[in-house]
Amino acid sequence: MRVPTPERTRPPSRRQRAVPSVNDQELLRYSRHILLDEIGIEAQERLLGASALVIGAGGLGSPAALYLASAGVGTILLADGDEVDLTNLQRQILHREDRIGQPKALSGRRSMLELNSGIEVIAIASRLSGDELESAVARSTVVLDCCDNFATRHAVNRACFRHGVPLVSGAAIHFDGQLAVFDPREPASPCYHCLFPEGTDVEEVRCAVMGVFAPLTGIIGTMQAAEALKIAGEFGRAFTGRLGLLDARTMQWNEIRVPRDPACPVCAQRVTPAATPP
Repeated sequence: MRVPTPERTRPPSRRQRAVPSVNDQELLRYSRHILLDEIGIEAQERLLGASALVIGAGGLGSPAALYLASAGVGTILLADGDEVDLTNLQRQILHREDRIGQPKALSGRRSMLELNSGIEVIAIASRLSGDELESAVARSTVVLDCCDNFATRHAVNRACFRHGVPLVSGAAIHFDGQLAVFDPREPASPCYHCLFPEGTDVEEVRCAVMGVFAPLTGIIGTMQAAEALKIAGEFGRAFTGRLGLLDARTMQWNEIRVPRDPACPVCAQRVTPAATPP
């Protein structure tokens, strides 16, 4: 007898496709998920009908994309405008030596389909912006921000709150990692701008010049995948309204509550499921 599942993260998303039935092969492939009372067949079917946008196929995007693929998210959009470089291979596990010089999005798509040929992976070999970003966000159940610059992070945040799409944000530099979830469907949820206001004097550092501990990107990227799966599958409790900080030198986690700024120019007016036309 199955026990009642915990309270779901949020009501079903309007971006969920018609939920497909799990076939016999999928029952076997995803059996270790289906055995979990919190997931079962119902949540696995929701994952198969979901669409995730992963922005960045680097250190964070690599483990995030692989776990979304292995878990059976039905459609994954992988966006990255860079090419695979030898220095990437220290941490970016989507890529291989024989793909140096290839677009990261195409390399990543190949690895994901080798892992799970039963899903759809759409490679976007360019830096998403403008109408293309808006369109990609609008078609998604959940967005994972795995990029490495504040300009893109703020643009993604604005698009997510315009379209009412949950955003899972991660960052990693040196030995320090960050994780946060921003959900426009939650009235009390802050947005990325509430935490790091655009235009403020925030130092931007990149691993290309400052270095990063390779497993740290795996830890944070995998946690981004976990949050995205909970949101898309509608189980568990998402990490909304909190900022997780990891020091990989000591493996110590700290958590900070992030309040919503009622005067925030990005999330003061937000799209909610009730206000969104079908």
